[in-house]
Amino acid sequence: MAKQIMKRFGFILIIIFSFISCKTYIIPIESFTKQFKGVDTSNYKIVKTRGPFGEIVEYRANPIDTIKCFDKKNNLVLLKNKPSLEIRFTRKNNKKIVFFFDKVFLQDTLIIGDMSRLIKLQKSISIGSIKKIEI
Repeated sequence: MAKQIMKRFGFILIIIFSFISCKTYIIPIESFTKQFKGVDTSNYKIVKTRGPFGEIVEYRANPIDTIKCFDKKNNLVLLKNKPSLEIRFTRKNNKKIVFFFDKVFLQDTLIIGDMSRLIKLQKSISIGSIKKIEI
């Protein structure tokens, strides 16, 4: 009886996680550079969102509204930019770095982004060191 309950509980958890899991999309490096051409902090826009304690938070974000990316089957997906969206860069040495998508910009051959909204934690990485971009 206990085994049946555990099997059902496990099955229910699998169903729940399949509905709440995040999808991952790929942005080819060439596409990333084209989409971010001309984006820098001078053309950031003001964005309002709700903070972790329910307060309204206002911050400056890049002006990109829609991201062109690809799903696992290589189908084009137009993804709406939003404050919770993160972008993950995998370097050629397999180290990963994650930024908030709306706080990323391209300066020459450097990708510059914020890793946190609470504290100023900005990093930069060379576009030449990137192997894969996921969102």
